[in-house]
Amino acid sequence: MTTQRTSGRRKQAMAAAAVVAALLTTAACGGGNGDEGSKDGAAGFDAANNKVAQASLAKKGGTLKFAGAQDADSWDTTRGYYGFMWNFSRYYSRQLVTSKTEPGKAGTELTPDLATGLAKISDDGKTYQYTLRDGVTWEDGKPITSKDIKYGIERVWAQDVLSGGPVYLKDVLDPKGEYQGPYKDKSADKLGLKAIETPDDRTIVFKLPKANSDFEEMLALTSASPVRQDQDTKSKYGLHPFSSGPYKFQSYNPGKDLTLVRNTQWKQASDPIRKAYPDKITIKFFSNANDMDARLIAGDYDLDINQTGMSPQGRTTALKQHKGNLDNPVSGYIRYAVFPQTVKPFDNIECRKAVIYGADHVSLQTARGGPVAGGDIGTNMLPPAVPGAEGQKYDPYELAGANKKGNVAKAKEALKACGKPNGFKTTIAVRNNKPSEVATAESLQASLKKVGITADIDQYDGSQSSGIIGSPSNVKKKGYGIIIMGWGPDFPSVQGYGLPLWDSSYILESGNNNFAMIKDKAIDGLFDKYVTTLDDAGKTKVATEINHKVMEGGYYLPFVFEKFINWRSGRLANVYTTDAYSGMYDFVNLGLKSAK
Repeated sequence: MTTQRTSGRRKQAMAAAAVVAALLTTAACGGGNGDEGSKDGAAGFDAANNKVAQASLAKKGGTLKFAGAQDADSWDTTRGYYGFMWNFSRYYSRQLVTSKTEPGKAGTELTPDLATGLAKISDDGKTYQYTLRDGVTWEDGKPITSKDIKYGIERVWAQDVLSGGPVYLKDVLDPKGEYQGPYKDKSADKLGLKAIETPDDRTIVFKLPKANSDFEEMLALTSASPVRQDQDTKSKYGLHPFSSGPYKFQSYNPGKDLTLVRNTQWKQASDPIRKAYPDKITIKFFSNANDMDARLIAGDYDLDINQTGMSPQGRTTALKQHKGNLDNPVSGYIRYAVFPQTVKPFDNIECRKAVIYGADHVSLQTARGGPVAGGDIGTNMLPPAVPGAEGQKYDPYELAGANKKGNVAKAKEALKACGKPNGFKTTIAVRNNKPSEVATAESLQASLKKVGITADIDQYDGSQSSGIIGSPSNVKKKGYGIIIMGWGPDFPSVQGYGLPLWDSSYILESGNNNFAMIKDKAIDGLFDKYVTTLDDAGKTKVATEINHKVMEGGYYLPFVFEKFINWRSGRLANVYTTDAYSGMYDFVNLGLKSAK
């Protein structure tokens, strides 16, 4: 999940305290304290964390009400990159395969959606063939064809018009960049991409130039949704996508609200994934996170679409008075500091280690929200849900052990080894719209001072991340020796998480995410090995090796394996968190206990 995706984390805007206090007071009459549930019928604390709460109580009908403090980057299936957009878009878009609608880790497994089965793979992992189900239709009743899927995928190549979304399919199917995209396609049917064949309307065949063991994971991304050519409004498509799922757009006012209603042409018999319980689904966007949390607590809305945890004020009230409405999932993100090697003295591993040892990891965890709302102390760079992850068992710098409060002696030893025995000066770059990141920067600044490292904090415009920290030349010019950031998997593998961060071929002049500027032949070689390793045990082993190499290089200081406190209303049924969407609730089969 790239910076675009992490920038979907909501802005903790400050409200007028009296107004919020009044809202919270009126809201407080509905709830119990304990794990047993609350008076509004909530299932109990953590009842939906990696397990299904109130599954049998879901009724057909009613209006499911989302609230959000941030709109999607785009509702266009090609352009969306926020995690909640990918989750929500399954209401109106389908793919050949998708994530299982099951809680926890089981949700990361793939299952057929538009296709009758998972891929028939041949040619040493280079050919993938699918057959489409009978009866799959668009919102006007016309059949969805293999050509619609091909066209939808071809749109990923139109980066000049449809930028912002993931480009894995483009990189894997056309590594040399020979295809120009459908809008510049010279063929009459605009289906000139040679790597995808559509011998008939129900058959689609992918021919990869080189095998990639995660290719089917890429086909489960929203960016592999079908788009019908005669409905493609190009850059305006995100304002009203044409539905292949059980719901369709009724109205959308960007930044204000969105309403989906039933797609009457959708047939349950053609869709094994979606139960389509509610009659209507609405989102109301708030400019103020505290106001939104108060309205959630008051029962006006069912859940937060952004799924990035309640703000501190709402969280405090909810934990005291409505604990039965809360879940505390692991988010799948790691929050960390990263050291660009182009900024001196971070070209020296010992100077990087001085920061890693000098930091107070308990203080950093506290700044993120503590063990409950922040997460466990991060000890390495592979998130828990990714195969190959070892959690706190792999702690090469003893960040959760002997050095958890910081180790001044070891930090000074490292400073001496890097030729800076008296310390040095640097700058920490942090997004100005992320209060917990600013708090983390201040914690780091304070602990580094004790070892002789002076760190200024530069709060930059968080909405412009990709142009500011995503530009290596700007990072070098500004002297950003430490960048504070977070990352979660695009799909649950070391490739879906680490490739943009650690592979040298992903160092870009703008929109860069390899902030550490890692050019390590051993790491690049391991990624090359990973994509051609077809057995799961082999992939897991390589993933672990990559993580070890990254940590041995001292490129990162992990803060936390992140956790959230998320709200669910007592009206919700069939609710559970899923690792497929980084610990969010799985939106697609949420139901209400009453059809009202």
